[in-house]
Amino acid sequence: MQPATKQTDIVALLAAVAIFLSSIEYAIPRPLPFLRLGIANLPILISLRFLKIKYIFLLIGLKVLAQGFIFGTLFSHVFIFSFCGGFSSGIVMIILINLLKKNVSLIGVSIMGAFASNSIQLLLAGLIAYGSGALFIAPPFLLVGTISATLLGAFTETFIKKSRWVKEVLACIRKSN
Repeated sequence: MQPATKQTDIVALLAAVAIFLSSIEYAIPRPLPFLRLGIANLPILISLRFLKIKYIFLLIGLKVLAQGFIFGTLFSHVFIFSFCGGFSSGIVMIILINLLKKNVSLIGVSIMGAFASNSIQLLLAGLIAYGSGALFIAPPFLLVGTISATLLGAFTETFIKKSRWVKEVLACIRKSN
């Protein structure tokens, strides 16, 4: 079987993985409702190394929309938080990857993406739902986000280095360009 060579095929596969991981993450008990591990962002981190910017944004959009549909949050403030967090994170990560190229690890990119997402979500929580009470959730939210982003970035770096699938996809993309 040949690996996907079109970026849209790769987006579809990565979106499916993101939705699967999102479902697993949703099933994991959380000490507080707003604390999530962010494992569904693994495909987005992977995509930063070989997809074009428009396809990364497509992947983020598919992930956010699918989460909204699956978990019944599409028409709620939770969807707004997810949408704004996902796209702010994506923008920051894309800027870092494009400016610093190979001089930045996915650990750093992941941490900065998590910080952007968490910051926007805290701002929205203060404006939309919790008022100044959002300040009380900020420390655990940012701490869990930083720890999770560090582990996710480290895992992604290792996965990209050791994955035969990633090597095959990169080879196909280079051939088609």
